[in-house]
Amino acid sequence: MERVCFRMQVDPARIDEYIAAHRQVWPEMLTALESTGWTNYSLFADSAGMIIGYLETEDYEAAQRGMDRTEINAAWQQSMSPYFAAGGSFDEGPERLREVFHLEDQLATAPHRTRTAPPQQ
Repeated sequence: MERVCFRMQVDPARIDEYIAAHRQVWPEMLTALESTGWTNYSLFADSAGMIIGYLETEDYEAAQRGMDRTEINAAWQQSMSPYFAAGGSFDEGPERLREVFHLEDQLATAPHRTRTAPPQQ
């Protein structure tokens, strides 16, 4: 399973509208995401308009291509485009972030160790 994290930039003046739009994503869009392999998908936002997305998928490139072939994705992206800051839309390509740490991966490969208590203060 591939873990994917990305960021985009929404116009800070429209962040509340963007968040409101995501409280009830169109059912057809939800179905398209699920059927093209987007799982455990979440979006996070800060007050400055930074959007961080996270998802898990078997093949991110294939999942993106699958969404690109749906009419509902084109309609959804068009409806979202007014919220994005210049150069920040999903259509223009979210900036993928490099994973640098994953607890479960490291625990799975860590040598057996004995837990030690934290130092007493």
